[in-house]
Parts: sequence; C-alpha cells; structure tokens
Amino acid sequence: MGLIIQQRALQAAGGLRQVLPVVRKRDRSLHDQIHRAMNSVVLNTAKADGNDAGTARARFANACGSAKEVRAGLRLAVAYGCVPNSRVKAVDTALDEVCAMSWRLSGR
Repeated sequence: MGLIIQQRALQAAGGLRQVLPVVRKRDRSLHDQIHRAMNSVVLNTAKADGNDAGTARARFANACGSAKEVRAGLRLAVAYGCVPNSRVKAVDTALDEVCAMSWRLSGR
C-alpha cells in the first residue's frame, strides 16, 4: 500500500468492525453516518494518491473533514451510551493521526 495515511485510515476502519454493529442496533442513522464518513476517509486518501497536486490537496482536505466527522460520531455513540469510550479509543487515536497527516498534506 502506498501512503502511511492510507494504512492509518484502514487501521481505523478495521477498529470500527466491532463498534459499528453495536451502534447500528441502538441508532441506525448514526451508524450509517459514521460508516459513510469512514468510507470517505479511506477512499479520499486513496484518490489523492497519484493525482495532481491540486486534486490531491482537495482530497486530503476532504479526508480530514470526514475523519473529524467519524470522531464526532463516535463521541455521540459514547454520549448516547451505545458503546463505552474504551471501545473507541484506539480508533479515535488512529483518526487523530489521519487528521493531522491529511491536514498537513492538504497544504492548509
């Protein structure tokens, strides 16, 4: 795999494997939102790889926004009592790294 950011994004997505089914049982809408945003993180980082500089920067900026959306969704899931904070901590850490890398790569 090409970029370290893609590896971190996929690590975060894998960490959601056990969290998303629990959230889905309690709040289908929140599950769908987190799932779509996580897909956006991974797909935008992949789309950025190999694109021209302007397009790559825009895709990294989108990935950053989507990673923040996933993090907010996970905080909501914790606040709503769907999952304990301990179940999302590793995912949140990986997404924090994705945010930092994507922000830097977006040139902002």
